[in-house]
Amino acid sequence: MQKVNCQQFCATMPDMYTLNLSDTMFSQFSAFIYKNLGIHLPQAKKIMLQYRLIKRLKKLKLQSFEDYFSYLTSADGLKNELPRMINVVTTNKTDFFREPHHFQYLSEKVLPDFCKKNTSGHFKIWSSACSIGAEPYTMAMVLQEFAEKNRRFKFDIFSTDISSKVLTTAKKAIYHHELAENIPIALRKKYLLKTKDNKQPVLVRIVPELRQKVTFKHLNLMLPKYPVTTLMDVIFCRNVIIYFDRKTQEHVVRTLSSYLKPGGYLFMGHSESIKLKDSPFDRMQSTIYRKKDVT
Repeated sequence: MQKVNCQQFCATMPDMYTLNLSDTMFSQFSAFIYKNLGIHLPQAKKIMLQYRLIKRLKKLKLQSFEDYFSYLTSADGLKNELPRMINVVTTNKTDFFREPHHFQYLSEKVLPDFCKKNTSGHFKIWSSACSIGAEPYTMAMVLQEFAEKNRRFKFDIFSTDISSKVLTTAKKAIYHHELAENIPIALRKKYLLKTKDNKQPVLVRIVPELRQKVTFKHLNLMLPKYPVTTLMDVIFCRNVIIYFDRKTQEHVVRTLSSYLKPGGYLFMGHSESIKLKDSPFDRMQSTIYRKKDVT
């Protein structure tokens, strides 16, 4: 079988790039995206998908969505283009201290309870859809503040995302200052470094001490098993399953549960809830769940 290569589809582009995604091609793309990402795209998302995919067609100099789909689903495309398609299709809205009541519950309830039950050992927390890093670095600030008042407390933060693009940003930990406005002033002064170049936009960077506490890895939550080698005390999976259908939501929640210690916590997004038959979780507060203890 002849190898399919992007160059086979390259052509001179028209002056005005006005392509429409047909219903037939939308169905093919949405089925492919569901299979590989677990994201359900209803018909109402067709224009959004068209706009985002055109960026890749322009980059590859392809003349049609049919050409792009042929390349994307080839052996070469699955290896080289799929990660790039993921970067343009996935939504990565994020903020520091987003849904602040979660971090308040973490510091006032979860962490003190952990210290009462564990006189030694590291607290392990996982940001399973970390985007550009605002969530795990918020965790790092909260946990570091707690650690300074509880000297025996140690912690590790594991962070994953399906998008290689956002993981690159997360590892650099450099952000426009406006993104950091939700961080309390005292923590901003303590954990952010500012650019000294007045000619450049005001940028901030997370201090090295916190960056060293966070490990980043690529992960697709659709996998049947995750490359996670330890059980977690807390998992954040916020504003992710809202994009999945019911079957995929159940798969992700149950799989995440298998990597959570009995008594550990799962934090969901503000519009999400767990609706499972024989659920392994007890609901503690809205969007906060505790894994049932083994009896």
